[in-house]
Order: sequence, then structure tokens, then C-alpha cells
Amino acid sequence: MNASIQQQDGTVTAILEGRLDTAAAPETEKELQPLYDLNGQNIVFDCSKLEYISSSGLRIFLGVLKNAKPKGSRVSITGLTPDLKNIFAMTGFNHLFDEVE
Repeated sequence: MNASIQQQDGTVTAILEGRLDTAAAPETEKELQPLYDLNGQNIVFDCSKLEYISSSGLRIFLGVLKNAKPKGSRVSITGLTPDLKNIFAMTGFNHLFDEVE
């Protein structure tokens, strides 16, 4: 699992690659820690190279969202594969995040 953060035009993009499973979640959460320090900047999770997400991975997304919303940030997701869209739909996460094409 690889996670990186890029900033461009006032938007911060977290790029996720590989399998965000229970084993990878602690390290990924550390790599995404700078997202918690943002104040009013919009966040996009780029999942175009994400192969799998477990409940531990979903918890990371939710933590970022809960931290960002009170600060006026919008959290969006882009690049969901059909399998990931199904996971987000089954868990109701598709209603929590805006999806950007």
C-alpha cells in the first residue's frame, strides 16, 4: 500500500495505491496524518489505483471526513472502481462523500 499527498490550486489530493487492508491501515493513517491539520482546504481521495479497501480503510476515510467538515473542508472521492463503488454503496459511504469523476 502506498499513500501520498499532493497540493494544487487549493485542493489537497490523497493518492492511494494498492490494498488498504487491516495490515496496511496503521501506516496509511500515519501517511495521511497531514490531512488532519488542514483548515478549510478541500480534500480529494484519488482511488483510481486503489485495489481494495477494508473496514479499517473506511475508518480512515471517515476520520478524515469527521475532522475536515467542521473546519469548512469538503471531502470528495475520485476514481472508484466498480468493486469499490459496491463497497461504498453497501456501507452507506456513498452518501457521505461527494464523488468526482
